[in-house]
This record gives sequence, structure tokens and C-alpha cells, in this order.
Amino acid sequence: MLRIMYLPPQFASQDPRLAARLMREHPFASLITLDDDGQPFVTQLPLHLVEEDGGFTLLGHVARPNPQWRQLQARPRATVTFLGPHAYMSPRVYPDLARGPPWTSRAVHCSACEGWLARGDEAGRDRWLKCLLGDQEPAYAEQWRGIDPELQHKLLAGIVAFELKVDDWQCKLKLNQHRKESHAAMHASYAGGTLNERALAAWMHTLGLAPPSA
Repeated sequence: MLRIMYLPPQFASQDPRLAARLMREHPFASLITLDDDGQPFVTQLPLHLVEEDGGFTLLGHVARPNPQWRQLQARPRATVTFLGPHAYMSPRVYPDLARGPPWTSRAVHCSACEGWLARGDEAGRDRWLKCLLGDQEPAYAEQWRGIDPELQHKLLAGIVAFELKVDDWQCKLKLNQHRKESHAAMHASYAGGTLNERALAAWMHTLGLAPPSA
């Protein structure tokens, strides 16, 4: 397996269902490629996840002036990172107070290759936009179909769509799994907190870390 992030074993998940859930719930990802000087180049953008034959494929697009599509064309490899809910965790969740203040988080990092670009393929770009609308605003699809074809063509010409086959991925679910004595207080603190904290409380249920009565 390609190591693309620091991943202590207690936080590692090999469950593709959990990885897919995180990518779908938090689709605004970071696409990382290398430029001609070998330096990292990053674009934050929404991605659509396709699951097929037990693997992951990511669909997305960049603006045509963005040089990243040319980097993908020259070197069809990329790293893609998805960040789920994250929050501060008070050391007061521990019975003893000799603890540091940690941060809990969810993340999926993907290594992708076999990139495909829909540079001159309007049908490919249209397919990507329909995936984006299906994820975010299905009701807008009818309005998109009703747009003047000339304007549609102009809008589609402004983007370059791509498809990335994921050849490796790592899923990090950092929820203090190895410290059972903290779980009850941690869940109680998160359950009534911010939007991120409430999302983390829900993930504690998913991973069986929440108290039975919660």
C-alpha cells in the first residue's frame, strides 16, 4: 500500500463503505498534482464518487485557465484528499487530567492514476455537470436542459472535465478509539456542540463508541 498520510493503526479503517460515506458527505476535496518544476499544485473542488467493480473513480472539473489539467495530461497521477468533520477535544473528557488537548478528525486520502480528460469532449463535460447537479441540486437539471444550446456550449467550453481511477486509498477516523475511558464524556460534549461536533458524535455511534444510552 502506498503511504500517503500518517496513519496510526488505531485510527485506520479498511472499510470502503465508511470511506465512501465520508467522500460523499464531504465532496469538496483537494486535488494535488505536480507542476513542471516538481512542486505541489493544489485545487480545492467538488468531486463526484463512482463505485464500480469494488473500486473508486472520481469525476470533477477545473476551469480551462487552470494549469492543473495540463499537469494531469502530462503526468496522469494525483493525490486527492477529503476532510470530514473535525473538532477540538477537551482533555476534561478523561478521568485523569494529565492529558494534552487533542483534535479529532475524519479524512480519506486517495492516490489516483489513469487520468482521463474531457478536453474536447462536450458530452464528457456535460456528464460531469449532470453528476454535480445530481449530488447538489437535482431540481436544477431541468433548468440546465432548457438553457439555450449556444450558451450551454459556451459554458461547457470554459471547463475541462476529468476522471481519475483510484488505485489506493487510506481512511483515517481519529475519534480516540484507543481511550475507552473518554468515550462517554466525549460523546456528551460533542452531542450538544457545534455542527462539526454533532457530526462527530454521530460518527461515534457509527463506530460503536457512543454509550448505549446515548
